[in-house]
Amino acid sequence: MRHPKSILITGASSGIGESLARRYAGPSVTLFLAGRNSERLSDVACVCEEAGASVFTIVLDVTDTARMSDWIFQSDRQAPLDIIIANAGISGGTSGGIEPARQTRRIFDVNVDGVLNTVLPGFDVMSQREHGQIAIVSSLAGFLPLPSAPAYGASKAAVRHFGEAFRISASQRGVAVSVVCPGFVHSKMTTTNPFPMPFIMTGEKAARIIAKGLQKNRARIAFPWLMYCGIWLLGSLCPSALLRVLLRCLPAKPAVSDDSGL
Repeated sequence: MRHPKSILITGASSGIGESLARRYAGPSVTLFLAGRNSERLSDVACVCEEAGASVFTIVLDVTDTARMSDWIFQSDRQAPLDIIIANAGISGGTSGGIEPARQTRRIFDVNVDGVLNTVLPGFDVMSQREHGQIAIVSSLAGFLPLPSAPAYGASKAAVRHFGEAFRISASQRGVAVSVVCPGFVHSKMTTTNPFPMPFIMTGEKAARIIAKGLQKNRARIAFPWLMYCGIWLLGSLCPSALLRVLLRCLPAKPAVSDDSGL
């Protein structure tokens, strides 16, 4: 979509969500921003308002199905939504052991159910007027079975698969769907990683790539390109036994989960 005027973003208090809010902020633009940290969300709103946007914020957990639906319907009545960005997500790892059951379930709740709680009511309001665009934030981590972060990788693979399949049927109702697959982006999530992160980029650069991809209605917006190609080739060409050996050599990710904006 070339000139969106009404944008709704989850996970907008930090990371990619914050950077996207700043990217889209401007005169005649209305932003509906959700996050779980009221102080950070307020700071983001202030910056966007200074850029000329009208901003409406809500402290909201994306796993709350009823409140998410109400918020999206109310936002759309206030300013018919052009773009909905299902961005909220959390991460966690194993610290070299077994991922805790509670962490595993929480990651799936936020990263999968949270996306569905955003996309499904969003599609309902957009399909009624046969206009709109939905972006689902996945991750390059969803292309490989990473033993250091099984729940995170699997949850991101699930929403990528869902989004790319849903794009086909949604287009018949006039709604465009794109899946965003970032690599490492500077955020609250990546600050806990005690290992090298190749091709890591700023949130501003990531937001620029995402906005450009959405403008062109790309089905998959994956970046950085070299990392994406490497992961795709590794998963496609390596024999499964060799791939398992290579993946075991990856460093452990801390067994913590937190709001990430990714």
